[in-house]
Amino acid sequence: MKNIMARLLLLGAAFFVSGAMVAKAQTTNMAGLDSEKTATDTTGTNAGSGVLFTLPTVPTVGNPSPVADRDNLNDQQVPAPRPGNETLDPKYRGFFPIPNTPVIVMFNAKPRVDMMEDNRNSGNGDRFVTATIPVQGVPGNGYGGGAQFNMNAKGSQLKVDVRAPDLPGNLRFYYQNDFYGSGSAAMNYRLQQLYGEFFNITAGFTYSIFEDPDVWPDTVDYEGPNSAIFARQATVRYMLPLGDAWQLNFGVQEPSSQIDTAGTTFGVTATPVNHLPDGGMNIRWENAKWGHVQLATILRDLGANSTTVGHQNVLGWGFNLSTSLSVFGHDSVQAQLTGGKGIFNFCNDNFTYTNPDGGFNGGDASYNSAGQLRAMVYVAPMLGYTHQWSDKWRSTATFGYVNLSNEPDETAAAYHETYYGSLNVVWQIRKRLSIGLEGLYGYKDQKNGLYGDVWRIQTGLVYSLF
Repeated sequence: MKNIMARLLLLGAAFFVSGAMVAKAQTTNMAGLDSEKTATDTTGTNAGSGVLFTLPTVPTVGNPSPVADRDNLNDQQVPAPRPGNETLDPKYRGFFPIPNTPVIVMFNAKPRVDMMEDNRNSGNGDRFVTATIPVQGVPGNGYGGGAQFNMNAKGSQLKVDVRAPDLPGNLRFYYQNDFYGSGSAAMNYRLQQLYGEFFNITAGFTYSIFEDPDVWPDTVDYEGPNSAIFARQATVRYMLPLGDAWQLNFGVQEPSSQIDTAGTTFGVTATPVNHLPDGGMNIRWENAKWGHVQLATILRDLGANSTTVGHQNVLGWGFNLSTSLSVFGHDSVQAQLTGGKGIFNFCNDNFTYTNPDGGFNGGDASYNSAGQLRAMVYVAPMLGYTHQWSDKWRSTATFGYVNLSNEPDETAAAYHETYYGSLNVVWQIRKRLSIGLEGLYGYKDQKNGLYGDVWRIQTGLVYSLF
């Protein structure tokens, strides 16, 4: 074990140093380009024809959100809908105006490269998913295999942000994608965000109303903590400001009843069915000095049609208390506590799998020994702490835990509980150029008590145009 860990640490250090050298070279080149641009700037004219061309101006100051942009490597904050014309960047950096309209637009590219080394098979070489870690004692399920390396650019993103801050209703359109979609290609398209916001009404494909994007810890790992509430789906909701510091959000969103029918212990066969949209609300307090606190709730109708025990449905419900607070200078703490029944659909660890000893294909509900559908109890805390060593260096420690109750009809391999831990150091070389080195540990326990764990060393290089 010591030899393996030493190898991982040395390899991680090598990744970090080599990536830093590349990044430093890019920084030097960028500085030269910036100098050249300044020396030859002809903004406002067409130098070739001598025709004067005056560009419309972009609003220099917007309405700043009380929530601070923590500029994470995996930034979940910028895409989030916000009330009124609030923005994390009131200077609108990177936006350009559309002539003869009140609209400004930003096209942004965010290339990313990740390199990972695991001490054994993690179950997912691209992302750190605790749900799919192979367990010991099951021949043929992939446990072990020795140290394994992987490298990808699937976390690269393309973004379009359209705003009209001077237009009544504060119109916004937002689009984002990465390349973690399904398929056999090296880079598979995946839609992340596509929504519009007008007069505080948000409609489209975006974060669940049950979620708090501002509480995401600054992990190098693109997947993030197992216990994070993370679900993007079709939604329509309304944000109601309640003074300067408070807001109420409520709406409906796309349902997805996830019933664990992998088991056949009692001969139950069933198909998930949705009858009603999920309905939820959250209330938020925001303060520019301290941070924010959010309490969210969700109600769900979970249904299943079965040829053996008939049609059944059961109530799903949950709460999500989350906060991100500024402490001790520039340090910050992120905390979240989630609980309820039938809400595994919103868990970041929501992955299905099949093993030689059984499988798992949904954590919202399953059947008891009497063939009755039951919503499963879900409890999940998450904690992150970011320490700012200097303007260019920071570290984040993150912990996540998920516990899911089990029903008799589930297989022995059903998901029961997982642990997630990470510790990193991030070097922010330029405002939009960062490299991070992180150590991760994941642990998984099945219904039958069999478990598995894995260590990972990961480095990530991220560059954003704006």
